[in-house]
Order: sequence, then structure tokens, then C-alpha cells
Amino acid sequence: MTTATEITAIIAEDEPILRAQLKAKLGKLWPELKILADVGDGEGALEAIAEHQPRLAFLDIQMPEMTGVEVAKSLAANREIKCHIVFVTAFDQYAVEAFDTGAIDYVLKPYSDERLQTAIARLKERLGGAASGGSSQNLEALVAHLSAKLNPQVEKLKWIKANIGSNLRLIPIEDVLFFQSDEKYTLVATKEFDALIKTPIKEILDGIDAEKFWQIHRSTIVNAVAIESVSRDFRGQATVKVKGRKENLTVSRPFSHLFKQM
Repeated sequence: MTTATEITAIIAEDEPILRAQLKAKLGKLWPELKILADVGDGEGALEAIAEHQPRLAFLDIQMPEMTGVEVAKSLAANREIKCHIVFVTAFDQYAVEAFDTGAIDYVLKPYSDERLQTAIARLKERLGGAASGGSSQNLEALVAHLSAKLNPQVEKLKWIKANIGSNLRLIPIEDVLFFQSDEKYTLVATKEFDALIKTPIKEILDGIDAEKFWQIHRSTIVNAVAIESVSRDFRGQATVKVKGRKENLTVSRPFSHLFKQM
């Protein structure tokens, strides 16, 4: 059981050796910090944050399936979770300007004691300021700033190109009801037809408007205006019914906050 003043954290890093190294070095240099969980991917990070409600989350930026920035985006949309983000990055000193300008906390790889001590001092100062009523991290603004720095050329999708039979179809993005991926293809579902494309969910997420298209599962994105209803079973598991479709789309726990008021 944690106390209100105790500093708690989770670590998300997909490289087991680096994850263990960061955990060990934090234990040595910041012994009062309590690591509640360490996980190897972004979805695991969201689940650990939802379960443990830590004050800090150390997130590797480059993780498969769901990056640290995508985890931060999800947290920014969930007003119930108050967690300070610390990005773990191998970017060089020039790219670190993106973090400094947005006042985002970060830890550079490889983990030297000197670098970690600097980051820890900065974190203690910031957490102390937040506890005494000072400025806290504005996740929405910081994630938007960081995304713009890291992906300056990304444009919003207007069309989805899909081969249907021998024909190439241009599907207006607003006509898409949902996207759902497996290991090889992504299903593009519309009212009139379905199509399969090879674009992974991650790339689609980079090109869509997150206010109009909601990620509800690691492999599923749904058009918000196409949602007919949301139901829950006896365990609290939420599923989405899409207008004009027979499918029930599963909402995984990290994204359940989207439907708290429904």
C-alpha cells in the first residue's frame, strides 16, 4: 500500500536488459522511489498505470505496437489519471531540444549514473513543485509538441487506397466505420463494402484525427460517429456496436476511459 507522499513509478521498455538496467540504477540512485511494475510494451504500460496509479511513468519512445508517445496520448485523454511522464530515448543531443522546449522530462540511453542523477534531480524538483501547487505537466500540449517535432511531415489522411478485385478504390476517410488489424492485413469497414489493406494500425493512427477516430484496442480504431451503442458484460468488459454492422468490437482496458460516461 502506497502513501500520498510516496513517489511511485512504472517502467515500460521493450528491451529486457535495458529495462532491468534502468530499474537497478534507479534503485541505487533514487532508493526512495518505489517501482510498482516494469513491462515490455505500451499496452502493458497503460494497464499498469491504470492498475497502480503511479506518480511517474518511464516510457521508452520506440516500443513495438504502441510507442511511448502513443501511451502518453492515451493518458492525456484520460482526465482521471494523474501521472507524470518521463520519456526514455536514445535520441542524440540535438533531438533533445524537442523535450527541453516542451519541458518534458526524459532519460537518455545509455543509462550513465551522471545522466540519471541529472534527470532525478530535475524530477524531484518538478514533483515537489507540483505537490506545493506549482506548475504540473500539461500532457496534451507536450505530446502535441513532441509529435510535431518527431513527425513534422505527417499529414492527415483524406483517402484510404484499397484494391477491391482488379479495381483501385479511393475510400473517403469519413466513410470508414472502423479499422481492424491482424498480423498481416488491416480491414477497412464501410457501410457498403469491406476492403483489406497492408497499412498497419500504427501508421493509420499517425494520419487520422484522434478526436474523430478513437482507438479502442491495440488492433482496432472506430469512427466515433459510427458508434451505435456501448454495452458491458458482468465483468465490466465493454464492447462497441457499430451502426449498420453485426460485429461487436472489444474495448481493451487501457481505452475503457473513453466510455466512462456512456
